[in-house]
Amino acid sequence: MADETTDRLLPTGSCWCGCGATTGIGSFFARGHDKTAEAALLAVRFDSSVARLLHHHGFGPKASVLAAAVREGGWEECRDCEYAGAPASVRNHARKYHSAK
Repeated sequence: MADETTDRLLPTGSCWCGCGATTGIGSFFARGHDKTAEAALLAVRFDSSVARLLHHHGFGPKASVLAAAVREGGWEECRDCEYAGAPASVRNHARKYHSAK
């Protein structure tokens, strides 16, 4: 779970990737710029590699970051398959892939 003492972040109306774009109400990023910011952070802090980031934090093929996110990060697993994600993501996944049509 997130640290309860962490300051609450509030959207500012400007994209947090630093591009200067205006964002919609309640958004931290312009569309797609969250991934741009994530990639830039990896380049700056972890030599451009998700694998290095995972390794740095003790995760990899034998230590699942997905299992840790379910166990410690507030993520859930889909009851119908192996998909894991944030609760809203799991609901969307289940609606898209497991609801009767």
